[in-house]
Amino acid sequence: MTRIGILTGGGDCPGLNAVIRAIVKYAIRENWEVVGFRHGWKGIIDNDFLPLNLSSVSGILPKGGTILGTSRTNPYKNKGDVDKVKKAIFDNKLKAVIAIGGEDTLGVAARLAKEGVPIVGVPKTIDNDLNATDYTFGFDTALNIATECIDRLHTTAESHNRVMVVELMGRHAGWITLEAGLAGGADVILIPEVDVSIDEVCALIKQREKRGKTFSIIAVAEGARLKRFKEKDITLDGEKDAFGHSRLGGVGNVIGELIEKKTGFETRVTVLGHIQRGGTPTAFDRVLGTRFGVKAVELIKVGKFGRMVSLQGRNIVDVSLDEAVGHLKTVPPDFYEMAKIFFG
Repeated sequence: MTRIGILTGGGDCPGLNAVIRAIVKYAIRENWEVVGFRHGWKGIIDNDFLPLNLSSVSGILPKGGTILGTSRTNPYKNKGDVDKVKKAIFDNKLKAVIAIGGEDTLGVAARLAKEGVPIVGVPKTIDNDLNATDYTFGFDTALNIATECIDRLHTTAESHNRVMVVELMGRHAGWITLEAGLAGGADVILIPEVDVSIDEVCALIKQREKRGKTFSIIAVAEGARLKRFKEKDITLDGEKDAFGHSRLGGVGNVIGELIEKKTGFETRVTVLGHIQRGGTPTAFDRVLGTRFGVKAVELIKVGKFGRMVSLQGRNIVDVSLDEAVGHLKTVPPDFYEMAKIFFG
């Protein structure tokens, strides 16, 4: 009997359970067995898995997070872990493994595929920064949450004549911040792709004051950078994860203090953080995750490994894992220039 494995790696993301459910239901319809490895690549390294059946996925469609658990484990970090991954796949007689994750998880999948491991990738990230797909599931949910929070900040900002700085997720790509800022009517939007000086930000706030607007909303991505600022990235601590990433966070507080000092406006900072990752996925993310899961099983059926499922227009297609992780999809300059029409 055909047997396949599933893992979810990296940060948790709304819609992960929709993908797992789709894979399991479709695979069982084909009389396949499915096992889920716990906590991402760590589960394969430790050969820690559980069988997945119709009961396992019953009722999980609207749930956030992942029933398999996740981690930021990198098999290429510690000697011998890659061999353990290959051994677990062989010992469990798996036809293929479906890796659901972002740039790091799928980067590992791409390397393993080059070494002959039968792998199919499913793109997952709230940042929407994976190349070769128009959207990743999780982004729409995070975007809607961020937009609602900005909507709520407007009323308190106006009531107290304050500047409200809201820090959103986005290490290298500002998709959430830019689109939530546009949808929520933010007065200034700062993203990692474009360096902006604090003087430019304060000038826009003062410009609003001249028009009688005594409050402002500043949307800031966690990876945003200020011109001529001594720190390239604002981090929570000096630690790095298994893929070499620092824990970003705190840029909102830095910007808030500078705004208050330079403009005299009382300034408050809100950091949404993991609120953007949590909770029930939107209908869009449930449907997209379901379609991705079905396509992943179809790729295994025809033996197309080393591929990632992708949304292009309205169609679900497949692309090479190398293409998907070759470089990040960042906000194009013309999109940001359009957004600047609404600054101030």
